[in-house]
Amino acid sequence: DLEEAFSGQGVAVNSGEGLDGLATADMHQAVLQKLEEAGAGGAQVTYKLRDWVFSRQRYWGEPIPIYFPVEMEDTSGDPRNGDAHEILFDQPIPVADEDLPLRLPEMDRFEPGDDPQGCLARAVDWRYFEKDGKWFARETNTMPQWAGSCWYYMRFADPKNKDFAIGPKADEAWLPVDLYVGGQEHAVLHLLYARFWHMVLHELGYTQHPEPFQKLVHQGMILGSDGEKMSKSRGNVVNPDDIVRDYGADALRLYEMFMGPLEATKPWQTSQVTGVVRFRDRVYALCKRFAEAREGGEEEAAMDRDTERAMHKCIKKVTEDVDALSFNTAISAMMVLSNTLASLKPAEAPVPKEALKNLVLLLAPFAPHVAEECWQLLGAESGTTLTYEAWPQFSEELCKDDTVTMAVQVNGKVRGTIDLAVDADEAAALEAAYAQEKVTKFTEGKEIKKVIYRPGKILNIVAK
Repeated sequence: DLEEAFSGQGVAVNSGEGLDGLATADMHQAVLQKLEEAGAGGAQVTYKLRDWVFSRQRYWGEPIPIYFPVEMEDTSGDPRNGDAHEILFDQPIPVADEDLPLRLPEMDRFEPGDDPQGCLARAVDWRYFEKDGKWFARETNTMPQWAGSCWYYMRFADPKNKDFAIGPKADEAWLPVDLYVGGQEHAVLHLLYARFWHMVLHELGYTQHPEPFQKLVHQGMILGSDGEKMSKSRGNVVNPDDIVRDYGADALRLYEMFMGPLEATKPWQTSQVTGVVRFRDRVYALCKRFAEAREGGEEEAAMDRDTERAMHKCIKKVTEDVDALSFNTAISAMMVLSNTLASLKPAEAPVPKEALKNLVLLLAPFAPHVAEECWQLLGAESGTTLTYEAWPQFSEELCKDDTVTMAVQVNGKVRGTIDLAVDADEAAALEAAYAQEKVTKFTEGKEIKKVIYRPGKILNIVAK
């Protein structure tokens, strides 16, 4: 005998034709389908907004444009003087449109005090006012930060407009927001409320766009070195000022972006900052090497084909990774190019200026301070900045390799590798493969049943 009703996931029974025997999730879908076919209902997405306490007992914040009638014990009394009175909070009155915006009073003291109504309750000349021979009291609570943060992006697009929160031209030109980057802790509260507010403003005709953001990316949280959320109580908080003091602001920026994918949650490891410091210093040393060679009267170095290809591949990689917000792999690509340039022989020779110039321009958004220093070393006019320089361009042709290394399989097992031209045909691939003893060892004296060749990828020989 059952002691209580079964409320878990299971199998439907006594539920009607076509439903009995279905698992709970499948039964839900079947019910929805039946309702839709019968025109009696259907699926609908609903959002659960948490209960929202939309008031704060503090000074900063938008004043709430509501006031209340005041009943005086003595009709000749004045509530501003502390005369006995009662505020009728059950009879709220909205401030008329022509009296908006309601502005906060000037005050010298902002501490809460003993009055639960907040510090604005002490501004009696602002709180109480007389109208048509009757006294009224303003609401002394202010709005929370949500009131501004839920639509601030609209005001940013038209900050000096005195007639509208955002004018039609600015709305057309700037909204919706192309990319919104917010933390994981923003996902439910701020961003859901912002979308809620935007939809209300859209329905009221203040914006032509039904959605506020075209793309939303949640950046991962940076944890303490112990893998836990940074907290004073845990003693694992990393002070950015300490990192800037010890390694510089550029190193801090580079390491934050190099730690891993933007969306990933990752632990901070101060000991690993030295890796990006070496990269930063290497780029500066290369530019200094160029500057010293130029001052010594040496001719500018020509760029060989391999270096040129490495440069264009780096430009392509960084450009595409920045668009994809893959900053860690963009920095990795610049590290590879800096290593390539540092390995050029002879070591004391000047590095090709074009390669250095493009590397510095790519580095600038990530490490602006050292990039500006390097730009000056490369011969920029005194007082100029790289800020207004064009982003480097790459050649698709130069990003392609002339040759490719491919695996050679015999009966599905890798037996060797071959280097081929990218456009090499099957005959050339087989000739290179049969030139290797490791391959012929498994094919000699056997019948070649089939050859599977995918240019640039793999060569598979089936032999029996």
